[in-house]
Amino acid sequence: MERLKGKVAVVTGASSGIGQGTAELFAKEGAAVVLTARRVDRLNANAEKIMKAGGKALVVPGDVTKVADVRNVIEQTIKTFGKIDILVNNAGISDRHTPTIRLTDQFWDQVIGTDLIGVFWFCREALKYMIQAKEGVIVNVSSIGGVYGNAGVAYSAAKAGVIGLTKNIAIQYAGTRIRCNAVCPGPTPTELNTPEQLAKFDKEFMAICERHTDHSVGESEVIDQANAILFLASDESRYITGQSLIVDRGMCL
Repeated sequence: MERLKGKVAVVTGASSGIGQGTAELFAKEGAAVVLTARRVDRLNANAEKIMKAGGKALVVPGDVTKVADVRNVIEQTIKTFGKIDILVNNAGISDRHTPTIRLTDQFWDQVIGTDLIGVFWFCREALKYMIQAKEGVIVNVSSIGGVYGNAGVAYSAAKAGVIGLTKNIAIQYAGTRIRCNAVCPGPTPTELNTPEQLAKFDKEFMAICERHTDHSVGESEVIDQANAILFLASDESRYITGQSLIVDRGMCL
């Protein structure tokens, strides 16, 4: 449908899961996609898949917790394509539903650094060029945990922070052609919640959190989250900014 024809999009956490699905979907819709994450081999494989399908892809490895890496991703995007139209802040880690009293300072810093500070850094660097161009779209991936607090304490805090960051950026540029929105996924099959990863979660606190969710509605798929991100990135949502779109099949209603 080429809803993103001629656009340049940076997708963080593009080595797997929602980031990978979003990058592939964006490329199908006509965007040149910059894939960034830490796992270079996975990025290269994903980029090759996109290019074999006729799309454009650039791999720029980086760690969202390192500000120099964040700057390099944006700089390489501008150097290669001359602009950045869309930023999707998808990279993130789980805190394994760890409750407050069992969360170490180190794990807190790791989750906040990845899930919130890295998002801020990418927004700040991308906005420098979006302001010059007088247009641009940022889509931040938060979580139902950021809306309802039904995840671990660090993850819930970080993802709530992403929603606050999203609203504040939207306020700063309201009435312009720069927009910022968030998608809040419910449980989605990714590498963050495989059976092996779930085995490491805090069982006691996870049981408490699950009282607030109806798992009978089932999980979403990666493509469902990617489609929501695509909608907010496209001109179909050109009058939408500062909003958080919950994509959980009504699990938390």
